[in-house]
Amino acid sequence: MERPPAFRTERNLRIHAAAGAAAIALGIWLGLSRMEWVAVALCLAGVPALECANTALETAVDLASPVRHPLARKAKDCAAASVLLAAAGSLAVGALVYLPKLLARF
Repeated sequence: MERPPAFRTERNLRIHAAAGAAAIALGIWLGLSRMEWVAVALCLAGVPALECANTALETAVDLASPVRHPLARKAKDCAAASVLLAAAGSLAVGALVYLPKLLARF
């Protein structure tokens, strides 16, 4: 099976995938509850989805505006910020879900 184009070309998407795999493995080891898995699954789906949307927007902006333009830069910055905010939110969810369980184990 061939990898999706974004997965081949976008390094950050591969980083998100690796972090997601680690989160899944840790969740299995810690025995997350159903609701904890729901929170983790939403994060695991949301961040890569926004990363793909960011890539799509940046590609479309580059196509529409091959020369540098302040509005093109603003659009790209906002799209990138959405990924950053989602990743930060995912870190917060991870801390709330995983830290108590890890502290209880050690």
